[in-house]
Amino acid sequence: MAATASNDEIQLAIAAAMDADFYRAVYPDFAASRMTPCAHYASLGWREDRDPAPWFSTRRYLELNPDVAAAGVNPLFHFVTAGGREGREIAASSEGDAYRARLRRQRRHGAWRFDPPDPPQGATRDPALNASPTERAMVAAEFDEAFYLDANSDVADAGVDPLEHFLSLGWREMRDPNPTFSMVDYVDAYADVAMSTANPFVHYLTRGRPEGRSAQHNLGFRFDVISKLAPVDERVEQLAFVCAALPHDPPQGLVQALAARSDGLRDVHVTFSHDDYRLNVGGVQLCLQRESANIRAVGRSHLHFHPARAWPALRAVTETCPLGVVLDGELLGEFEIHAVIDALASLPASGERSFAIHNLLGHSVDEVLSLLGALGLSDGYFWLHDFASLCAGFHLMRNDVQDCGAPPPDSPACGVCAYQPLRDRHLDDYGRLFASLGLTVVSPSASALTAWRAGWNHPAKAAIVHPHARLGAPGAPADTPAGPMRIAFLGMAAPHKGWPIFRDLALKFADDPRYTFLHLGKRGGGRLPIAFHEVSVSAERPDAMREAIAALDVDVALIWSLCRETFSFTAYEAAAAGAAVVTGPDSGNVAAFVTADGCGRVLEDEAALHAAFESGAILELARAVRRPGVRALEYSALTVDLLGVRTPA
Repeated sequence: MAATASNDEIQLAIAAAMDADFYRAVYPDFAASRMTPCAHYASLGWREDRDPAPWFSTRRYLELNPDVAAAGVNPLFHFVTAGGREGREIAASSEGDAYRARLRRQRRHGAWRFDPPDPPQGATRDPALNASPTERAMVAAEFDEAFYLDANSDVADAGVDPLEHFLSLGWREMRDPNPTFSMVDYVDAYADVAMSTANPFVHYLTRGRPEGRSAQHNLGFRFDVISKLAPVDERVEQLAFVCAALPHDPPQGLVQALAARSDGLRDVHVTFSHDDYRLNVGGVQLCLQRESANIRAVGRSHLHFHPARAWPALRAVTETCPLGVVLDGELLGEFEIHAVIDALASLPASGERSFAIHNLLGHSVDEVLSLLGALGLSDGYFWLHDFASLCAGFHLMRNDVQDCGAPPPDSPACGVCAYQPLRDRHLDDYGRLFASLGLTVVSPSASALTAWRAGWNHPAKAAIVHPHARLGAPGAPADTPAGPMRIAFLGMAAPHKGWPIFRDLALKFADDPRYTFLHLGKRGGGRLPIAFHEVSVSAERPDAMREAIAALDVDVALIWSLCRETFSFTAYEAAAAGAAVVTGPDSGNVAAFVTADGCGRVLEDEAALHAAFESGAILELARAVRRPGVRALEYSALTVDLLGVRTPA
C-alpha cells in the first residue's frame, strides 16, 4: 500500500509527524520551491536525505530498513503507517542537537527570526548566501577562518568552507565570525537588529560600526561563559533523547569476538572511561593508552568500556546508551548493555583479573556494578582524574567560571550553580559504587586527594598518591638566543584552561617589544597576535610537547587554569623543557607543583599577572636569567604499577 500511495495521501499521513519549523530552519534553501515543508519532504526532501524532524533521520531509517529503501517508499510515511507498529528502529537527525541549541538561543532573544530578508529594491542577492556581493566581500575581509573552525568543530569535521557556512547557515545559528564580534551580544544590545532579519555581522560592518555601535559587551569571558551555559539536566535530557535512538551492534558479534580468543580472556584488565581513548586527545586518554600498552606487555588482555556518545554527567539506568567495547585496542562494536553483561558472564571464571575506573561520565553505576559482577570483580582502583564523584560539575567550578571547593549540596553557593540539579544524583550513585566495591582511590597528586577528601566522605578501601609522571635530573644549561621573552600557552584553547586570560594578555602587549606570544597545541585560536605551532602528544610521541617547548626556547608557560587540576601534564612538560610555569592560586596541582619544585611563580590574581608584565618583573623568569637545564619526564605505568606485576624493561 505504501509504495502506491499518492503524494496527497503521503502528506496527509506525515503532517502530524513533520516538524515544519525544524525543516525551515535547517533547510532554508527549500523556500525557493515555494512548497510547504510537508509537501517538499513528501515529494523531494526525503530523496535528498533531508530529515523531517529532529527525532528522525531519513538516511538512517533507510539504512536500518533496506526493504523500505528497496521499495522506494517515503521513510517517514512508512514509519507512521507501518514501521512504528512493527517496532522498526529509528535514529535521530544529525541536525537535531544544533537545532535545539539554536532554539535555546532563539528563546533567549525572543524576537530573533530565521527567515531570510527580502533583497533591497533592484539589488542582486544570492538567496543561499543571503548577502550581496559587496556585503560578502566585506564579511570575507574580516572573517577569521581559523577561529571559526576552532569554535565550531562540527563545521571542521564536515569539511565545508567556513565562510560559506557562516554566510548561509552559521549566522542564523548565531555563530561568531571572529573573536572580536559577538552575534549574541550585538542582537542583545540593539533591538532594531533583533527585530530585523538581517545578518547581524553584515549590519555591523555596513551600518553599526560607522554609527559607533559596539561589537560585543566586553563584560569579560566569564560573563560569556555563563550566558551560554545550559543547565546540566537540560543537556542530559537532550543527549538521552539522541542516544535512545542510536543503533546497537548485534550481540552475537560480541559473543563471537570473545569466543575467538583462545585464552578465553583468562587474564584480563578492565577499564572504564567517558570516551574511546584510542580516538580522542586528552590527559585521561593518554593515560589509558599508556595503561593499555603496559597491561598487554605483562601478558594480560585489556577490555575497555565507554559510552557511545560523550555525556556531561552520570547516566541514570533509565537513560539508555550503547556501550562501546574495546579489546586490546580494537573496537568490537557498540552494544546494548545487557548483551555485554550476558557475553561477559559466559567467560571462564578463572585467571588474573583486575579493573580500574578512570571516568564514569556517560555510564550508569548500576550497569557498571553488573558488568563487574559478571566478571567476578569487586576490588579495584578508582582514579581521581577529576572530581565527578563530588559533583556533575567535575571541575568543581561554579557555573564553569569560579572554583567552588565542593560546598554542601544544600548550601546557597551550590544552589546558584548550573550543575546543582544533578549533584545529589552523583553523590548518591558514587556512594553506592563505593559501598558496593572495595575501591582503592588513586590520585595523581596529593593536592587532588586532599580536595577530594574534603568534598565528601565516600567509603574507600584505601587512598594513595601515584603521579602520572616525575621530573628527571636537570641537564646542563643551554645557551638561550637573544630576543623578546617568549610566553606560551600549551594545549586546548578552552576557558577553563585560562585561554581568554592568555589571549587578553597577548592583545594588550602585542606591540610591546619585550614580549612575543606563542600557542602550542593541536588547533590554533584564530587571527590573533599569537604564533601558533601545531603540537600533538600521542602514545607514540609522549614527549612531543616537551620537545617543542625546548626547541622554541619558551621562557614562560602561562598555565592559568581556572579549575583545580588534579595533575596537569602541561605543567610538568613545561618545567621539564626549561620553561618557567606561571599560574594562579586556583589551579590545584599546578600551583602545588610550582611551589614545591620552584619552577615558576604563583601570582595572586589576574591583576598581579598584568602588573608583572607592565612592570617587566616577569622578565626575571627569562631563560637567560634562570639558565635552566632540560629534564626528562619519567612516565608511570598507571594502574599496572599497582598490580604487583613487572613490566618489561
